[in-house]
Amino acid sequence: MVSDWLVATVALVSVTLSLPCFLYGAYYIIETEPVTWGVLMHHLKFVVTGLVLTTVPMLFWMAPRLVDQLGGLSAVHAYLGLQAYALLLFGGTGIVRIFSAKREHDLYNDYDEDLLMDEIGGERMSHWRSRLRIGVFGYVIFWILAYLVGVVRFVLRYVL
Repeated sequence: MVSDWLVATVALVSVTLSLPCFLYGAYYIIETEPVTWGVLMHHLKFVVTGLVLTTVPMLFWMAPRLVDQLGGLSAVHAYLGLQAYALLLFGGTGIVRIFSAKREHDLYNDYDEDLLMDEIGGERMSHWRSRLRIGVFGYVIFWILAYLVGVVRFVLRYVL
C-alpha cells in the first residue's frame, strides 16, 4: 500500500507545478495582441493543465479525506479552496459571454482593431468583462491562500 506521505508529496508537487502554468497562461494572454483563436488555444492549454494539476489531487485525494480530518487548518484549507473554485465559476460566466460575442463577430479569425469589445457585446459586455477579471483575480488570490495553508498542513503533518 502507498503511504500517506508519498501521496501527499505527489499532491503537493502536482499543485505546485500548476502555479507556473497559471502564471504563464496569464502572462501570455495579457501580453499577446490580438487575441486570435491560436492565442486563445495556447493560453487555454496552460490554464487547463494548471487546473488539472490542481483539481485531480483535490478530487481524488484531498476531498475524500476531508470529513475524517475536518477541523483547524484543514477547514481553512477547504474553505479557501472552495472560494477559489467559486470565483473561477463566477469568472467563467463572464468568459462564456465574451467568447460568444467574439465568436459571433469572427474576431478570433478576422481581428478588427477598430471594433471595441463593448460594441460587440452590447451594454452588458463591460459587466461580463468585469466578472471575468473578478473571477480570475479572486481565483488566484484564494488559490495562493489555500496553497499556503496546504503547505503548512503538509509540513506540520509529514515533516515536523
